[in-house]
Amino acid sequence: MTNSRILILNEKSVNFTLFCVKWIPCSARLAVLGSHPKGTGVWQIYSLSKGQLELLTEVEKPFAMKCGTFAASSFENRLMATGDFNGNLNLWDLEKPNSAVYSASAHTSIINDIDGVGGINVGKGAAELATCSRDGCVKIWDARQKDRPVAILEPEEGQTRHDCWTVAFGGAYSSSDRLLAAGFDNGDLKIFDLKTMKVQWETNVGNGICSIEFDRKDIEQNKLTVCTLDSRIFVFDLTTKHPNKGYAFARQKAHKSTVWSGTHLPQNRDVFMTTGGNGSLCLWQYEYPSKRSAKATDGSPEGVAGNLKMIHEVGVAEQPITSFNWNADKLGLAASTSFDQTLRILAITKLNCL
Repeated sequence: MTNSRILILNEKSVNFTLFCVKWIPCSARLAVLGSHPKGTGVWQIYSLSKGQLELLTEVEKPFAMKCGTFAASSFENRLMATGDFNGNLNLWDLEKPNSAVYSASAHTSIINDIDGVGGINVGKGAAELATCSRDGCVKIWDARQKDRPVAILEPEEGQTRHDCWTVAFGGAYSSSDRLLAAGFDNGDLKIFDLKTMKVQWETNVGNGICSIEFDRKDIEQNKLTVCTLDSRIFVFDLTTKHPNKGYAFARQKAHKSTVWSGTHLPQNRDVFMTTGGNGSLCLWQYEYPSKRSAKATDGSPEGVAGNLKMIHEVGVAEQPITSFNWNADKLGLAASTSFDQTLRILAITKLNCL
């Protein structure tokens, strides 16, 4: 039995709405993105030294900034990709914040989520970005290709366009293999095979999907964590698919509120943190079954789901926690943002015992 605990090391209040926090790779710095009350965007860079936060940079932008990632950039460049409320995708050099390295009018409405692959030594193949929006489209971008996406994944003519809330890359274990998962406001979950440009699998989880993440981006598909509007967490085992039932999954209710995000620990793919609309954090561990597949009554192989075990839960905010990000270099170091306009630096103890 582990005694892992979630501790608050530092809190920093700001005067704007916080949407996203990301550690800058290979550093003790982090970037936060948000929106001023007047609707303009803002990003700040902080340095963490001896537990204290120092504001290094603050930049105002024309449109509120919703999401960001470093996952399509190299360690050398550490370019931050952002999506804003006006549908713009931008790539920034943090040392030269006044003009973007790359820009595209990506969507006709707010970019809800962004993810990257192929950068910071995560995933094989080209560095690419994925964006999703209220316009129902998912788009793949390569910064070497100006002004137009590499691919557009959207409903066929005549089909209903649902708001796409979240995207995540996975399965990038070779230069030609790559998956993209997308979650929608009506509960639709789709996994696209970008090698064949076809939907590999789809299902509906019954309510809006706020967050999805593969447990690792650079391995063959293993697990996918899905967080929903109605307080539920799903972990799909993607190793065995039944022709009719699809993938097996573990399901758990949590937070007594919307589950805003689920983020896997970089050093252990079976441990992840979820954030709640009630201001709480939950630390989970996925426990595998003795056998991950079995023979179904129809003779076909089917997956066997494991169990979700909550390690620790703690309330840290009075309002929803909008984002959470693990530090990839320091085990147990993390940061979160919430609608109480507070950036928090967190320490999660004894993760090496899980």
